Amino acid sequence: MADDLSSFAKDIFLIKASKKSTLVWRMAVLVIAMACGVYICSICLKQISTRNKTGFLDIKVVKRPCPEPNIEPWEIPYVHYPKPKTYSRDECACNPVRNFAILSMQRSGSGWFETFLNNHTNISSNGEIFSVKVRRSNFSTISETLDKIYNLDWLSSASKNECTAAVGLKWMLNQGLLQHHEQINEYFRTRGVSIIFLFRRNLLRRMISVLANQYDKDAKLLNGTHKSHVHSPHEAEILAKYKPVINSTSLISQLKQVNDTTTKALEYFKRTRHIIVFYEDVVKNRTKLLDVQDFLKVPRRDLKSRQVKIHKGSLSSQVQNWDDISKTLAGTPHESFLHADYRR
Repeated sequence: MADDLSSFAKDIFLIKASKKSTLVWRMAVLVIAMACGVYICSICLKQISTRNKTGFLDIKVVKRPCPEPNIEPWEIPYVHYPKPKTYSRDECACNPVRNFAILSMQRSGSGWFETFLNNHTNISSNGEIFSVKVRRSNFSTISETLDKIYNLDWLSSASKNECTAAVGLKWMLNQGLLQHHEQINEYFRTRGVSIIFLFRRNLLRRMISVLANQYDKDAKLLNGTHKSHVHSPHEAEILAKYKPVINSTSLISQLKQVNDTTTKALEYFKRTRHIIVFYEDVVKNRTKLLDVQDFLKVPRRDLKSRQVKIHKGSLSSQVQNWDDISKTLAGTPHESFLHADYRR
């Protein structure tokens, strides 16, 4: 009886052991199956990710770069393809753009000259941007402003936007230009900016224009409105009626100071690609504007301006103390200013 019980107990143990072994095997198979499933899923995900990446790469390849323009090797640094943040250039995206800056002095004809440039369908000259002091407070603000202009993100009435072929601004020498000339020179060099120097030969005429403009800022002769430039002969005649008195004592030193400033500017920026234009030459011969268009590499156009000249005729009729001025300048290097009337 004891043997039977012992045998029965052994059978039960074997049955339990067999069930336990089967359960272990089942668990092992399940673990292996799960591992295989995870592995297969990871491979599938990688394949999907690779396909997506390949798709994006294909899209980039489809976008063809702008073709190289047919230009001389030396011109390459001056050709740009801006990508404005504020709009798309659309079909003009591959039209090259050249950067420029008009460097001048107040009352040297720069406003009149700029209207000619903006009359061209492919030129955008954005005015006297740095007349606002905060924009020239340091070189950082200067470079940020220039970046907007040359990236075609500076929107003004002069902006041609998409199909601009030459973009720039008017910059007076006393607006931080000479103060930060080293950094600005480097900026011009790295950004491929060309310079148009616009000066006035007859500095005495310029002085008369400066004094008359200063007077009108307070007097506001045109119906209580100050205008630096006019578009009708009638308005020009009203402003020309004012005849300033020039301080003959400080006259020579003032003329010398202006001459030294222009000389300094030419010296500072002589290594930057530039052209020198004189106001008197443009007045006498409008074909000088063709030289400027060739310099900017834009198609030649017959450019026009609506601005009307304010001060005309002999200098003796434009100031009150002409005799004092004549005596002061006689026998000096500036004597030619008394007689010059848009001559070389």
